[in-house]
Amino acid sequence: MTKILLVEDNEMNRDMLSRRLQRKGYEVAVALDGLEGVAMAIAGAYDLILMDMSLPELDGWEATRRVRQAETGGHIPIIGLTAHAMSGDREKALAAGCDDYDTKPVELNRLLGKIEALLARNA
Repeated sequence: MTKILLVEDNEMNRDMLSRRLQRKGYEVAVALDGLEGVAMAIAGAYDLILMDMSLPELDGWEATRRVRQAETGGHIPIIGLTAHAMSGDREKALAAGCDDYDTKPVELNRLLGKIEALLARNA
């Protein structure tokens, strides 16, 4: 089963997204802030990470950089998620180490397409 790490501090977003991904057959682990997300990403064997960019403790930009610096044994695809889509945010997310970027509120079919494309590329 494909394992996704969802790093999301907003309870409503976290619950909705994790339930929808589980219904699609993904195993979902959840981190509540950037520090926990980095620790889980480094310690776990995840196939993909969904990283909220506006997180407490450590924002998603820095959390992504830390995952990339510590990452061993391959490249875990990371999709950056944000509700504050500003001009240049996609480029900023890619520069931080994200493989793709999506906006909130999440449009599930669009996000699933990005997830499936990154998983296929990494297979």
